[in-house]
Amino acid sequence: MENRADLPPEIARRRTFAIISHPDAGKTTLTEKFLLFGGAIQMAGQVRAKGEARRTRSDFMKMEQDRGISVSASAMSFEYDGHRFNLVDTPGHSDFSEDTYRTLTAVDAAIMVIDGAKGVESQTRKLFEVCRLRDLPILTFCNKMDRESRDTFEIIDEIQENLAIDVAPASWPIGVGREFIGAYDLLHDRLEIMDRADRNKVAETVKITGLNDPKLADHIPADLLEKLREEVEMARELLPAFDRKSFLEGHLTPIWFGSAINSFGVRELMDGIRQYGPEPQPQLSAEREIAPEEKAVTGFVFKVQANMDPKHRDRVAFVRLASGHFERGMKLTHVRSKKPMAISNPVLFLAADRELADEAWAGDIIGIPNHGQLRIGDALTEGEGLRFTGIPSFAPELLQSVRAGDPMKAKHLEKALMQFAEEGAAKVFKPMIGSGFIVGVVGALQFEVLASRIEMEYGIPVRFEASQFTSARWVTGPTAKLDGFANANKQHMATDHDGDPVFLTRLQWDIDRVQRDHPDLKLSSTKEMMV
Repeated sequence: MENRADLPPEIARRRTFAIISHPDAGKTTLTEKFLLFGGAIQMAGQVRAKGEARRTRSDFMKMEQDRGISVSASAMSFEYDGHRFNLVDTPGHSDFSEDTYRTLTAVDAAIMVIDGAKGVESQTRKLFEVCRLRDLPILTFCNKMDRESRDTFEIIDEIQENLAIDVAPASWPIGVGREFIGAYDLLHDRLEIMDRADRNKVAETVKITGLNDPKLADHIPADLLEKLREEVEMARELLPAFDRKSFLEGHLTPIWFGSAINSFGVRELMDGIRQYGPEPQPQLSAEREIAPEEKAVTGFVFKVQANMDPKHRDRVAFVRLASGHFERGMKLTHVRSKKPMAISNPVLFLAADRELADEAWAGDIIGIPNHGQLRIGDALTEGEGLRFTGIPSFAPELLQSVRAGDPMKAKHLEKALMQFAEEGAAKVFKPMIGSGFIVGVVGALQFEVLASRIEMEYGIPVRFEASQFTSARWVTGPTAKLDGFANANKQHMATDHDGDPVFLTRLQWDIDRVQRDHPDLKLSSTKEMMV
């Protein structure tokens, strides 16, 4: 990961990142404060305020509002201090790891939010591993310091131990819980004081000359000041100093301490992204590396979201632009079908609103409304036959069969299921024998989400029932061998929504047997979404 001097200024000023956290570590509040400081929304609390006019920004579906979790990821863009921030929201629930994984293929950095009382939780660990696989630079925000939280050194130790990454404090908290008064900014030697009276007010900054400045005594009670001096001295001896190269390579994370709900520490974190965060990075394709400054426009679909507007059955494909300067109305080649597509109504998600995007640059995320032509993993280029790599599809861990409550609606159900499969919300398998479909997901909550969406968007009540199968594997190999195998194992065979053959199994023994008896065939639990 590198900073390159030769990037066009428009590309160089972009920062494209995701926020990852355990549910309820405060991601929604932090997102809201980002939008507030970026001038994108006028009043914090809008993300949860009552009334239709202020419906949630990044939580689209009714069910999410009821559950209080972000199920569908979306992207928001806003300006901050001369930079364009593209914030890609990741679903914050453990059941949505696949969607989250794909979201992380579209960003250049991630912000990890942890709760000061809870430290590193299991979900955070899982997401973090995905970031490490991609060597993504990570900035850490330790939230909720205004509540009782753990010892600062303990929190840092836990991150270093659990996540095997160096931690460099960018700020140091002063007091905790009710005594929390602010933080000392170690990168700029200044004091930040939290305003408890007004949650939306940005902290006051006191310019000082280091920790021995007598001015500190005017703002910090003596006992807390003594503790701060001791702790910072220890921290400077025991912990690494911030090193941008090490951060960009994914080996070190700077940590800020704050309270998102009190707007504290948020601006410092945003300044950190602006100042140290990576600019748009080269993207990998099967053919070559694509540099952001290349003139030709290229991009890939990392997410498809259906029915974002319930009145129109539209689907929006979220595209990360990998290179070039995109302009509305451009004709791009849809590589999988080799057909040109005129991109006449691309949208940018500017906080709350969708706006027509007249132009976008490498690093930006644009939404392209379409009727199902675009799928996850698809490439859009100015003619070059590129295939972007590294956007995986995982074998589902849970399989259930699904039936429409009304048998007359079976055809409509098929259409709904195909749509969800293309969107990446679930795997849909059509068994060779018998009617009906088998639906596979990564987490159990997704069955509920699907049932509620099929009913809401298509008016079809459905029943999910236990299936005899427990896992699915994609099968590849020479055509003659594959056909022979499929005919001999009809009761186990199905096809996915792309028509690719899938072997459904009950036991690990089935998989071992195939690998032993059919060495020419390969059973795989992931399918690269390449076209």
